[in-house]
Amino acid sequence: MTTIETKKKSFLSNLTVQILIAMIFGAFLGIFVHYNYSAEVAKEFSGYIKMLATVFIRLVQMIISPLVFTTLVVGIAKLGDIKAVGRIGGKAMGWFFTASFISLLIGMFWVNTLQPGVGLNLSNIDVSSASELTEKASGFSAQNFIEHIIPKSIVEAMATNEILQIVIFSIFFGLAAASIGDYAKPVVNALDKTSHIVLKMVNYVMKFAPLGVFGAIAGVFAIRDVNELLLTYAKFFGSFLVGISTLWIVLLIIGYIFLKGRMTQLLKHITSPLIIAFGTTSSEAVFPKLTEELERFGVKDKIVSFMLPLGYSFNLDGSMMYMTFASIFIAQAYGVHLDFGTQMTMLLVLMLTSKGIAGVPRASLVVVAATCGMFKIPIEGIALILPIDHFCDMFRSATNVLGNGLATSVVGKWEKDS
Repeated sequence: MTTIETKKKSFLSNLTVQILIAMIFGAFLGIFVHYNYSAEVAKEFSGYIKMLATVFIRLVQMIISPLVFTTLVVGIAKLGDIKAVGRIGGKAMGWFFTASFISLLIGMFWVNTLQPGVGLNLSNIDVSSASELTEKASGFSAQNFIEHIIPKSIVEAMATNEILQIVIFSIFFGLAAASIGDYAKPVVNALDKTSHIVLKMVNYVMKFAPLGVFGAIAGVFAIRDVNELLLTYAKFFGSFLVGISTLWIVLLIIGYIFLKGRMTQLLKHITSPLIIAFGTTSSEAVFPKLTEELERFGVKDKIVSFMLPLGYSFNLDGSMMYMTFASIFIAQAYGVHLDFGTQMTMLLVLMLTSKGIAGVPRASLVVVAATCGMFKIPIEGIALILPIDHFCDMFRSATNVLGNGLATSVVGKWEKDS
């Protein structure tokens, strides 16, 4: 085999390349179906082709619970004492809340500067499409929030993939194992070996990623007239892209400040997870792959296994930016005036209510709807952003992955230097 043929084979076998090809073919197939078949046929086709994405995401969800539990317990046990856990946990939470605040501020700044909701025509909005979300939002309260965080059963938490609940149980379990010392070593060693087996499963599951991305993209383009959507929502989507681009620039600058030249290496390592998250609109779908890539980048496994599960519960930068942006956009569309003090209060409310939403379907929209209800903004306004939400979610999910990869790498560097 010639050198050119070898390079070509290596290029085509690269997961990132396969996913990009799958996205292009998926878009072409979806557009072809949309413009050449009736709406009923396109909808039926979309339902079937999306099953590829469903299969892939369910395969990933299958391994998330055991991966989070085993790696987090082993990571805490390897840290050795409560002081180390507290030190790293303190750095992590400091980073997460700072990043969340900056993300929310960026969303608030651009939605007020560009005002995409002002003068919007509300006559053709289908409010019924948001009924399910408004029902969920109406039941959103401080009591439900606390109940969502604290697990009543680890079995139930694992069965429903409640990441934050699994994290809390795993922290208690890991601390207890660390405090016992040598007596707990057989259990910790068994969990360590289990985590390696699960990570091996990740390699098998990731082979389905191009098919999952292909199905997700084809399914959306088959039922959505992208030209019409982008024309109708040009100002909203354009403003959102300005906001999310600003957030990326801020994250990249911070990355280069803390990681220097290694930031470029980090981006190479997380390119594949970024594209998978973008294509499937699920940052959860790349959790196992991101774990693997960060360890390859050089972050110690005990740091990765401690930081990532926390990050997926507390550090969703893209979702945070979108929440203030979408909430104030709806207020603008309905002519509800929010002064600066009210907007800052909204920002602080979102800082708290958004924590622990990872793994909850359309959680960002539920939190936005609940926040609108708290500030006397019509909850049915969520229907305004539903048609374009999938495309916004692609960018949100990729940004969440970048934020968590960066946070884990920086805290890993701090621990290495200390």
